[in-house]
Amino acid sequence: MALHKDEILDNLAGRGNVAQFVAFAPDSNCRPQQTFCRVKGQKPNQQFRDVLSAIQALLNRSADGKINVRSYLPEDPRSREFIYALTTAENAYSAVERLSAEGLHTIVNETVDINDGGVSGVVQGDVIEFSPDDTPRCVEKPGVLSMPFGLGMSLLEKVYGFRPDLSAKSGERTEFSIHPIARGWKGTHTLLWEHEENVDSPVEQPIKWPNNFSRHLGDKAFGLLLADELGAPVPTTLVVPRKLAPFSFGSATGVEEVWTRTCPVEPQPGLFTTVKGWIDPFALMANEDPNSSEIASLLRQDAVSAEWSGAAITNNEGEVVIEGVAGEGDKLMLGLDKPVVVPNNIVRDVELLHSKLSSELGPVRLEWVHDGTQAWCVQLHVGGTQTSGSIVVPGEADDWSQVHAEQGLAAIRRSLDELPEGFGILVHGDVGVTSHIADLLRKKGVPARLV
Repeated sequence: MALHKDEILDNLAGRGNVAQFVAFAPDSNCRPQQTFCRVKGQKPNQQFRDVLSAIQALLNRSADGKINVRSYLPEDPRSREFIYALTTAENAYSAVERLSAEGLHTIVNETVDINDGGVSGVVQGDVIEFSPDDTPRCVEKPGVLSMPFGLGMSLLEKVYGFRPDLSAKSGERTEFSIHPIARGWKGTHTLLWEHEENVDSPVEQPIKWPNNFSRHLGDKAFGLLLADELGAPVPTTLVVPRKLAPFSFGSATGVEEVWTRTCPVEPQPGLFTTVKGWIDPFALMANEDPNSSEIASLLRQDAVSAEWSGAAITNNEGEVVIEGVAGEGDKLMLGLDKPVVVPNNIVRDVELLHSKLSSELGPVRLEWVHDGTQAWCVQLHVGGTQTSGSIVVPGEADDWSQVHAEQGLAAIRRSLDELPEGFGILVHGDVGVTSHIADLLRKKGVPARLV
C-alpha cells in the first residue's frame, strides 16, 4: 500500500532534517485531526491541544514567519489546492477547516524561500546536481550543474561555510535544498524533500559552465573555485557576491599585494575592470553595472610575484597553445603587448598545470602567472577553441572588416557589434591568440583572423 504524503514526511524525518510541518486528516465528520508533525523544539509527532495551537506553534518557529497549506487525496498522488506564504495562524486554520470539509488531507509547512541564496537539487548514486533559485525539480531544466558527489560536496562547503547533511549511495535518490539560514525541525542548513531506493545510478556527465550556479557566483569565481578543488595552485581569493555572504579559497602567494577583479555572470573578455590594488568595490560595481545584472561578484585576489605571465588554450587540433610575456600579463591579455618566446622551463610548468586541469575537465583555457617556482592559475574556462595559427575563427566571409589592435578592446567590441551580415574581421597588430581580443572574436563567432 502506498504511503500518504504525511507518512512519507514522517519517514523522511527519520533520515534527516525536513521542513517543519503539521499534517491533518479529515475525520468521519470531515473535521481536521492531527496525524504527524515535526516542529522545532518539540518531540516528533507532538500532539497539540487543537488544530489552531498546532498551526500557531509552527508559524512561531518558521524562519520567515510564513506557512503554506497543501491539500491532497490519499488515492491521488497529485496535490490539490496549494496556498502559499500565509502570515497568520487564523488564515491557515480557516483554510485547513475548509479543505477538510471537502474530504481533503492537509499539510501545513513552513514557507522556505528558494531565492535565499541557497541551492536545490538531487543526489543520485555518486552524482550530485543542483541549481540556485529553484526547487529540486531544477534537475529537469537546462542549466543545472552536475558533478561527482565528493567534488560537489567540497565545493558547496567552500561556498556556504558548512558541509551539507547529504550522503550518496548506489541505488538511492534524494531530493534536497541547502539554505544559508538554518531551517527545518532540526534547525540545520539542509532540508530533505524526497527519498527513493532501488533507482538506477546516472551516467556521470562532464562539468560544464556557464551554468546556473556559475552565474550565481560569477564565471571567474566558479572557474577558480573549481581549479582550487581540483588541486591546481590558485592564489588566495576572497569572493564578494551579490547574493551570498563572502567566502574564500586558494593558497597564500607570499605577496602583500592584491588584485581587484570584477566577476561577470558570464565571460565578457576585457569588458569590466581588473586592476592591481584595492578599490572601492561598491562604487566600482555601481558604476560598471548600475542595473546589478551583469556583474555577479567582486574578487580580491592575492598577487603573484610575476616573473612570467600569459594564457594557454586548446586549439582545434587538441594541442596546447601557450603565450606569455615577462612580468605581469595584463597588457598581453588586452592585446597591447605582443607575446614573446617563453622559456622552456616556464612552458613545461604551464603545460603540467594545463594537463592537470584538462585531465579532469576536458579541453580548458586558462590564464597563468609563474613566480619562478610554479605556475599559478588565475583564471579558468572549460572548452577548446577553433583557433589554428593566425585563424582565430575559421570560415570564409563575403567581405572583411579591418580593425587595429591599438584601437583597444572597447573599439573592437563596437566594431564587432556593428559588423554587417556576412562579414568577417581582420585584426591588424601583434596580438596573441590567447588574448582577450581573440576571446572576443571567438565569442562573436564570425570568421576572424590575425594579420
